[in-house]
Amino acid sequence: MNSLAARRRHPAAIAVLIILGLFLTGAVYAAFAPKPADATTKALPAQTVEEGKALFQANCASCHGLNAEGRATGNGDKVAGPSLAGVGAGAVEFQMGTGRMPLAGPMVQAPPKGEVKFEQEQIDAIGAYIASLSPGPERPSAEAVDPTKGDPAKGGELFRVNCAMCHNFAGAGGALTRGKYAPALTGTSDEHIYLAMTTGPQSMPVFNDANLSPEAKRDIIAFLNTIEEQPKQGGLTLGSLGPVSEGLFAWVFGLGIFVACAVWLGSKSA
Repeated sequence: MNSLAARRRHPAAIAVLIILGLFLTGAVYAAFAPKPADATTKALPAQTVEEGKALFQANCASCHGLNAEGRATGNGDKVAGPSLAGVGAGAVEFQMGTGRMPLAGPMVQAPPKGEVKFEQEQIDAIGAYIASLSPGPERPSAEAVDPTKGDPAKGGELFRVNCAMCHNFAGAGGALTRGKYAPALTGTSDEHIYLAMTTGPQSMPVFNDANLSPEAKRDIIAFLNTIEEQPKQGGLTLGSLGPVSEGLFAWVFGLGIFVACAVWLGSKSA
């Protein structure tokens, strides 16, 4: 008993207990920390990473730097291309898979293009290279973006709370400040909708799993699919922009008809 008490009073006892506590804390966290269930990128061959690096340096380094560290223009705080550390393969797929990158020139916002410059294998290789630099959002699995497994009703609620103030209640897009805009979501693939939420492109915030769970993201995708597929029972939607387009239609066509009728009646009475 006396020897045990003596060991407790040893000057190194506190340090040993702290180290042991930190070790146990790390082990418990590693065992029970949430794993991204939607990640599809696994350990890729070194050859794929090297191919991606070569493609990146040939097509992207002029703006983002040879090692994706970003590059300044030399005009004060303006940046030619931001650092890509931590953006992950998911951001590469979103930006290049939608044709936003490579960017033809400096713009307020990179617009989506109908034509994608690179083959999917090349985009995957560049994504593997960027992912090898530092961890970041990965591409989701097919199950994670399957709209048939989502709840459109819950997705509609989540969309109206988190997205409608920029993208419009029907996903038709809307204007932002300084010439920027929230693009329309019609015609956007399920994977790219998911990646937009996880990577936060342009002015969009990042919705990680703490903000919106993978199931919630899938519900939003299901809602957007429902909106896009539902028939237009009321006739012309006028872009689904609400009172803006409806008011313009009323002023231009409604009042125009009244003015035409007044002119016609006036000519008859004369």
